[in-house]
Amino acid sequence: MANKYVNIEEIGKILSGGKLTELGKKVSATERSVQEILKKLSDLDNAQIAKKLEEEQRLAQEKKAAEEQLKREEAELAEKKKEEEEKKAAAPAPEQPAPAAVEEKEQKPEKEVKQDRQEKNEKPVRQEKSAKPAGTSASAPVKAEKQAKPAAKTPERQAKPANTGKTFVNSDGGKPRGERSARPQGAQVRTPQPSRPQVGAKPAASAAQAKPAAKNFGPDKKKGGYERTYVEKERRAPSKRSLAKQQGPSVSDFDEDKSGYRKLRVKKDKKQQSAQTIKIDHAVVTTSEIPLKVLSEKLGITAVEITKRLFKEGIMKTVNESIDYDTAALLAAGMGIELEYKPEKTAEEILSEKQADTVEEIESLVPRAPVVTVMGHVDHGKTSLLDYIRRQNVAAGEAGGITQHIGAYSVTVSGKSITFIDTPGHEAFTAMRARGAQVTDIVILVVAADDGIMPQTVEAINHAKAANVSIIVAINKIDKAGANPDKVKQELMKYDLVPEEWGGDIPVCLISCKTGQGIDELLENILIVAEMKELLANPAREARGTVIEAQLDKGKGPVATVLIQNGTLHTGDNIISGLITGRVRAMIDDKGRTVKEAGPSSAVYVLGFEQVPNAGDSIFAVSQELMKSVIEERKRKESDAMVKAASKISLDDVFGKIAEGNMKTLNLIVKGDVQGSVEAVKQSVVKLSNEEVQVKVIHSGAGAINESDVMLADSSNAIILGFNVRPDAKAKATAERSKVDIRLYRIIYDLLDDVEASLKGMLAPKYQEVYLGKCEVRQTFKITGVGTVAGCYVKEGKLVRGGKLRIYRDDVLIVEGNVQQLKRFKDDVKEVNYGYECGCAIEGFNDIRVGDIIECYMIEQIPNK
Repeated sequence: MANKYVNIEEIGKILSGGKLTELGKKVSATERSVQEILKKLSDLDNAQIAKKLEEEQRLAQEKKAAEEQLKREEAELAEKKKEEEEKKAAAPAPEQPAPAAVEEKEQKPEKEVKQDRQEKNEKPVRQEKSAKPAGTSASAPVKAEKQAKPAAKTPERQAKPANTGKTFVNSDGGKPRGERSARPQGAQVRTPQPSRPQVGAKPAASAAQAKPAAKNFGPDKKKGGYERTYVEKERRAPSKRSLAKQQGPSVSDFDEDKSGYRKLRVKKDKKQQSAQTIKIDHAVVTTSEIPLKVLSEKLGITAVEITKRLFKEGIMKTVNESIDYDTAALLAAGMGIELEYKPEKTAEEILSEKQADTVEEIESLVPRAPVVTVMGHVDHGKTSLLDYIRRQNVAAGEAGGITQHIGAYSVTVSGKSITFIDTPGHEAFTAMRARGAQVTDIVILVVAADDGIMPQTVEAINHAKAANVSIIVAINKIDKAGANPDKVKQELMKYDLVPEEWGGDIPVCLISCKTGQGIDELLENILIVAEMKELLANPAREARGTVIEAQLDKGKGPVATVLIQNGTLHTGDNIISGLITGRVRAMIDDKGRTVKEAGPSSAVYVLGFEQVPNAGDSIFAVSQELMKSVIEERKRKESDAMVKAASKISLDDVFGKIAEGNMKTLNLIVKGDVQGSVEAVKQSVVKLSNEEVQVKVIHSGAGAINESDVMLADSSNAIILGFNVRPDAKAKATAERSKVDIRLYRIIYDLLDDVEASLKGMLAPKYQEVYLGKCEVRQTFKITGVGTVAGCYVKEGKLVRGGKLRIYRDDVLIVEGNVQQLKRFKDDVKEVNYGYECGCAIEGFNDIRVGDIIECYMIEQIPNK
């Protein structure tokens, strides 16, 4: 009974949501595909059969032609044999040879015997004389005896007539030239022939002087004297192997009935079977798209076998195509093989792993010098402070007394080293100051005691906060008339910089760069803060740092000021910075000395870049192989990196873009026409914060939106809100290039509505359950193809198609599901109200019984308030 319910449940699952029609379509499509493939296979079989019949007919014709040729040859040989026998019968009876002739024959050396055998086999091309001389009677018995020997070993020998009745004489009628003078008694003397005239035309050569015919047997065949017979000169039918070589492979070549190819294939298969002796249980792939040829190597089967298995699953692929990992994993699972997807590490990942500190390296960490950045407004005394500390007049070398580039200097205080970075203070070099804040540990904020907080001072404060670095305030020019340090401290309170003497955590030092007052106290505070931060580094590893500034020197080529943050940089190291590579040719420290190595927290002038690197890029010392891999990967992904870098947050997609732990944060920059409007907007947007989302104004001020605001928004991933102001040309261009979202408003309510709407998008959605009604099961029906259908009576509310259900049995919840079908009589309905009966099919559940209570409800999202 349980199995029956299981089967009904499976059928019900198939029928849920109109899946029967979809299944029928899939079956029809599969049948059509199978029919097409069967048709193609039938056509291919017909072509093979036709080709085979053609081949058999051709071979039969060739065999018939060869048989006819053989019959003709046999007839010719029989006719020649008959003529020879007739000539033998007409010849006179042979006489007994003289004893001397017999002795002469027996005494002939082996060489002469061979010559006689060759003469016997020569063709009768010489003409016979009509009259026989009297002296020829002695040699006739010998010739007759030779002729009487059987010559039926080969057809060629039988076809040659004997040389009976022929005599060969010289022109002078005497013995032939070159013959030996000694002749046995009773030997025949050849009749002399007429001599050749000494003058006149050359007479035609006699038949006796003609060239002997070439023989097709014996040693002369190997010596080049072989000549094909008439039968061999006829065109022979080419063999099957020669035809296969000329025509190349065809469909019939792979016929199973062809024993030669079959044997070859069987041998090859046996070799393959003998090679596949290792059972594969686990395989690893490194790409999400796997070529079938690669997969065949991993699974140990041919690519053709993989295509067959895929075809059974309804997937049409060729051996040159690829499949995704999920399909490959299912295919491997069917073979009992676990296919693991393990992507190869990229060059960037390898570089990150090399830069990460291992447990052994963490144990070998040593304290490093703090990196201090000096920030502040124009002419508030930043460079003068560094000049006093270094005891060098750097400010005198600057144009107009204003720093034109970032300078990095190292000083020793109480036996401890401190690295200072001097950033420009005016707006034109805001980007440099932003980079300076990103590489520093401590920021010294220089504020003039007579001027107080200025716009660039506020920007420096915001940059330092965005970089999450410690701040030490240095109030300069306390010896100047009109100095008011207490006023400066009060202004710092507006930016959440509370001095330590007022209960805060910001050290404030009163200094004078002119007299040196308070500078020692400032340096002590730097060392104290650095000690509290526990700054550590490992000088024994490969170097990692940041390019502070870079330029193209006419004499030195591309050079860069590099701050080493970890490890040690050596002369000759391979370096990579962004897309720029190089090899360290030389390093110069801040005092102008050439050094061979630079440790953590040291700033050096590096020569050896192939091109000018970008300021702010990280620099790494790597091996030659890793450098090539990283640069190739970065160039390949340059377009993606540019798109990713250009992707900034906007009010339309703030949800999920910014997260700080479990607290979502929306960073804003507020600019307005007057300070009063700015403060009003700032306070209003901060009040929109709630338990899940925090609104944070990282910078605000009166005036137009400038380039500095855009750069700060770019570095901190913030949105700029402008109230009755507009961005200038440079800020607008920079924002378009950096994809920074700038929103402009003239009515404060529109501004607050947009921010509130973006915050609601960031809130996690909330849902609630809405009760619809319940019904009682009074009868059940089993329908083929559907399963068990409950005949229900609605007792409360209504039943809705698409709603969620809870089924209770004896007041105990047994299952939750969805409404699959809802009908009244034979009609589908969307809902059934109180007091009516209906038929309800529950998705994935068939064990419904009479007396069960079905409760219907819906899930709705609660709008954020």
